[in-house]
Amino acid sequence: MDVHAQEGQGHGDGISVNGDGAREAADETRLRRQAAVAAVVLGLIIVAVAAFSTPWHLLASGPPDPARDFTAAQIARAEAFDTATTVPSYLSLALTLVIAGLLVATPLGAKAVRWLKGPWWVRVVLGVVVITVIVELLKLPLGIWFETTLRGYGLSTQDWGSWAGDRLKNIGVETFLLCLMLLVLMALARRIRRWWIPAAAGAFVLTVAMSFIYPVVFEPLFNDFTPMRQGALRVSLLSMAQRDGVPVEDVLIADASRRTTALNAYVSGFGATRRIVVYDTLLKAPMREVELVVAHELGHAKHNDVLYGTFVGALGAALGAMLLFLVFEPVRRRTGVTSIGDPRAVGAIMGLMTIGSLIMGPAQNLVSRHIEARADLHALDLTRDPATFIAMQKRLAVTNVSDLSPDAVEYVLYASHPSTPERIAMARAWATLNGVPVQ
Repeated sequence: MDVHAQEGQGHGDGISVNGDGAREAADETRLRRQAAVAAVVLGLIIVAVAAFSTPWHLLASGPPDPARDFTAAQIARAEAFDTATTVPSYLSLALTLVIAGLLVATPLGAKAVRWLKGPWWVRVVLGVVVITVIVELLKLPLGIWFETTLRGYGLSTQDWGSWAGDRLKNIGVETFLLCLMLLVLMALARRIRRWWIPAAAGAFVLTVAMSFIYPVVFEPLFNDFTPMRQGALRVSLLSMAQRDGVPVEDVLIADASRRTTALNAYVSGFGATRRIVVYDTLLKAPMREVELVVAHELGHAKHNDVLYGTFVGALGAALGAMLLFLVFEPVRRRTGVTSIGDPRAVGAIMGLMTIGSLIMGPAQNLVSRHIEARADLHALDLTRDPATFIAMQKRLAVTNVSDLSPDAVEYVLYASHPSTPERIAMARAWATLNGVPVQ
């Protein structure tokens, strides 16, 4: 009698356990379905924003022709430089993919940090640091190879101490931000089943916040910025900005010459932190060419390209949090970690983030090239000086040893701007359309 009672109770317990397991599996399926629906909706929103806001059709121009504007020696030098940098670039890409693949598909990352001790959050920070150090040491020879090539072509003015210092600062900033993101992510995952919801919101907010913070907190770690001194150039640039209806907080000079001979300018931040930054190396160019470069940057400010990029990037970061929730379960099983809140999961998360950024790179470059072309068109409309625009593009290409005929793979993977011949072809098309003579 007692035996039968015990058997009956055991059978009932079995049903209860199986029922609990079934309910948990159903709940997990429901959660994943919710995250999948949200990810699809947000993905469609991102595609729609990009599709309708990107200036896909600007100005038809003829085929780019490097031989029309550059000498045979200049073209040969650009091709030689491209050849010299292609090998380390592709090796770096391959190494990045291999490392990310190993972190995602094997227990290697978990084993690398399993010996770490302390509270979970300390182990997360230490795990990020350990894996980052290992990865950077593996990539170091390729970095030295690339820097040596830059020096051989006169593009780098740094000594090895300065180069190492910049590299360490860059690693430090990236590691700090990564630790911040993973600590918040894992804290949420350890407490909330639908952690992808606050994680997506947090990723969005962090991306927007960084757009404000980075120009005033992190950029000064790499360059000293000084207001452009009073004079004809500053007056002309501020007058041009006023005429363009673009509020500019300041025009700053970056001491880029301490590390490079390249010419460049950019716009960063928005609102109270928006500023146009000009490399000090660019000041050696004729005044009209400097004005053309700044007119291009005013085009970015005019169309709120930094704000647009921040918004799309923030949506992409939110989508990334959702996708991480969806894909981590099979990754968890492969890497041998208990959950995404397990400190040993830092390697798998880092690998997934790397793969995600590599996948999104070509799409980001595609949108960026059209936005850069719109800024070029804005500069032409503002200055109505295609001849100087062409001269400026030639100077930039020769000084920076730009690739004048990028192959299709490099163009898709790396080109965030149109090629120089493409930009010159647009200037000539603009000149023809507007009846402005150009040499």
